Amino acid sequence: MHWEVVWNNMGYFLLGRFPDGPVGGLALSILLAVGGIFFAFWVGILFGLMRLSKRWYVRIPSIVYIEIIRGTPLLLLIFWFYFLSPILFHRPVPEARSTLLAFTVFTGAYCAEIVRAGIQSIPRGQMEAARSSGLNYTQAMTYIILPQALRNMIPSFVNQFVSLTKDTSLAYIIGVQELTRAATQVNNRTLNAPAEIFLAIAVIYFIICFGLTQTSRYLEKKLSYKTSGMIHRKETDLLNEDLSVPS
Repeated sequence: MHWEVVWNNMGYFLLGRFPDGPVGGLALSILLAVGGIFFAFWVGILFGLMRLSKRWYVRIPSIVYIEIIRGTPLLLLIFWFYFLSPILFHRPVPEARSTLLAFTVFTGAYCAEIVRAGIQSIPRGQMEAARSSGLNYTQAMTYIILPQALRNMIPSFVNQFVSLTKDTSLAYIIGVQELTRAATQVNNRTLNAPAEIFLAIAVIYFIICFGLTQTSRYLEKKLSYKTSGMIHRKETDLLNEDLSVPS
């Protein structure tokens, strides 16, 4: 066993050549995942709301985008943006940026479905009550529906973040210096500890994803408990109101 190869290169696995060079390894993987889920969140909000629109010319483009992207492998999207970005922007685009763009477009389609499901989980009476109070559709969606729906979406967004964190390893194929490529470079240089290197990389991915999964479960339980408490208090208030009405 050659575990000393892993320990001697742990800094490279975690940070790449930083600070003597650009950030790489696990740090770059996390940056790609965080950036991807951040931008995909806003893409998901936009296209999720578009899909719920009653206007067909707003709803149809959203459906086309979501269905096409969800039916396309992420690896293929990475290739598309890697080769098409220089043509679209008329200049070379760094591999990490084109990968981030692919992650944003790909994850945005899934976030749009999360947003759609989250909004549809809110009782329709909420919108009707908001409209009857004088709010227009945009105001009702912004101040009444979305805040409630987003709270319900948090566990799903965390799960999507876990999935994207693992998918960052696909960026290796176009030369992005993320964790998997860093491990491959060390393995090609040493040639005597492939099992130890890739086992260590698997453990690192597991620790990150397991921590995020546990966070998702905690948030789901906490939000479920809070929602149940709100419902119970509401029922208690209604019961007290009924009892206070004189016969």
